[in-house]
Amino acid sequence: MKMWPFLLLLVALLLSTTATLPSEALNVRGHLLKSKTFLSPAIFLRPSSISNKIYFDVAFPIGHIALKSFDAEVVDEHGVPVPLHETYLHHWVVEPYYIPKGTDVAETKLSKIILRRNSGVCKTTLGQYYGLGSETRHTATWVPDPYGIEVGDPVAPPEGHEEKWLLNVHAIDTRGAVDKLGCTECRCDLYNVTMDEYGRRIGEDYIGGLRCCYDQTQCKVKEGFADGEVRKMFLRYTVTWLDWNDAVLPVKIYIFDVTDRALLEGKSEPSCKIEYQVEECSSEDQAKNDCVHVQVAKQILPRGGDIVFGVAHQHSGGIGASLHGEDGRLLCESMATYGEGQEAGNEAGYIVGMSTCYPKPGTVTVSDGEALTVVSNYSSERQHTGVMGLFYILVAEHEQQQQQQQVRTVSWLLSNL
Repeated sequence: MKMWPFLLLLVALLLSTTATLPSEALNVRGHLLKSKTFLSPAIFLRPSSISNKIYFDVAFPIGHIALKSFDAEVVDEHGVPVPLHETYLHHWVVEPYYIPKGTDVAETKLSKIILRRNSGVCKTTLGQYYGLGSETRHTATWVPDPYGIEVGDPVAPPEGHEEKWLLNVHAIDTRGAVDKLGCTECRCDLYNVTMDEYGRRIGEDYIGGLRCCYDQTQCKVKEGFADGEVRKMFLRYTVTWLDWNDAVLPVKIYIFDVTDRALLEGKSEPSCKIEYQVEECSSEDQAKNDCVHVQVAKQILPRGGDIVFGVAHQHSGGIGASLHGEDGRLLCESMATYGEGQEAGNEAGYIVGMSTCYPKPGTVTVSDGEALTVVSNYSSERQHTGVMGLFYILVAEHEQQQQQQQVRTVSWLLSNL
């Protein structure tokens, strides 16, 4: 018992410093890594039709956990991967939400739930925790050790609520399509629509994008395909996680959107439009082989820390994107990889992967309130409609790292008495 005054004094000293722990106390490999594969609700598509639905209360690991990865792909009813030239995966996104306990999933609507958004600056859009598109099969989502995305904290939901997960899958069937690329770029003339899904008139200056390829619309199809076979498919997704523990450092998710021009135009509120249009380059640029469209935006990072992961999201025609600090330094670059064949995961003409950044902890640091610049490059050899230039990063805040280190210091000390 005489040791306790000394022990308490030692603990107090440790809490007031940034003591370094033995390396084995810092990693999470001593904790069981878990993984499970799930299927989304069934997706039914006839040739050149569209499915863009939100599924509530989808299957997801239960408990207070640290997410380590989320990988997904479209498969048929036999579990066989479906190639992009048959069903184009425009995007999938997953996001947690809070809902009153006991609410039936059939009664769930966006208006009745509380979205648990990421930490990004787009306040009404892009709230997802994970999300990819055609690149999903060859784009890493792994959160490096000792970091994790914290979810399922039992004290986080408002009183009387519980945490659930929603999934949005936007799939475009291109079997028999007159113009496969045009259908995947949601060109309005191929969808023969004048109103969007909310009943708003689509102006003549809107050539293509999400407003034209909403759920249950139909892209222009070749003769004889309109009444073709209805295909049953699923988004198959694998979640990898750890039970939450003191060895895990939490990270915040930020998504930057290259369409947000608010800061560059001197406006205070973000304006994340998600998609934009790339015009065909001039004949002079074509002659010089200089057909690259560059879109730039600046957004404020609310809280700084160490960037531990980064990746971009682009559509066909995309070359790559980069994220830069306020002083112009390169924080992360993510480049597109295109397929060269016909098999799923290697489809010619489609982006099948985006490279990722895994900086060594402490080497890529951003500050509170720093203005970051996102740059998105597309080929402009032809026009592209409804393209995106998003940049995802995971940030470990310095304050949280220090707090977690202090907790781990005490735990390690007590376990080694």
